[in-house]
Amino acid sequence: MSVEDVFRRIVGVLANVGIPYMLTGSFASSYHGSPRATQDIDLVIAPTQDQLEDLVKLLPPTDYYVDLNDASKAFEDESMFNIIDRATGWKVDLIIRKSRAFSQVEFDRRVAIDVFGVQLFVASAEDIILAKLEWAKLGRSERQVEDVVELLRIRWDELDREYLQKWIDDLTPIRQKVMQLSAAQRFV
Repeated sequence: MSVEDVFRRIVGVLANVGIPYMLTGSFASSYHGSPRATQDIDLVIAPTQDQLEDLVKLLPPTDYYVDLNDASKAFEDESMFNIIDRATGWKVDLIIRKSRAFSQVEFDRRVAIDVFGVQLFVASAEDIILAKLEWAKLGRSERQVEDVVELLRIRWDELDREYLQKWIDDLTPIRQKVMQLSAAQRFV
């Protein structure tokens, strides 16, 4: 069983219960930038509580590890919970879409793509840049900054810089980091 099968099954279950989603994280960054190895799949989801319960019910415990209590807590806190595909060991991080304005706009901007023969919704390159800068700001990983630099290098001419500037201004704490990266981009 492959990562393609994991995508196909998880996206199928999400579609079955009507949960809108978007691929983000390393897979989305790789799609827009340079491929890199990862051991998890990050999906932002926008479920109702009932849809979330239906999702957990449709994931048989023999095939998946998922905890309804973790999912419900993540729903309440607008955080994340995990699904682990027992056959492959792949971890799927399901991130509850936040209610803040940026997260809603980011979700509305997702685009349909084909990955591994599976139709998926993925975050835009601009939104991946902003999200990775936020993660970097929180000290999660220097790798986030490296991904942003690579996205800027590869997609510079295609990026909606007005959109980036608007959200950089609104998400003020990341502004200085983006300005440094933009300046560095000119030398790459």
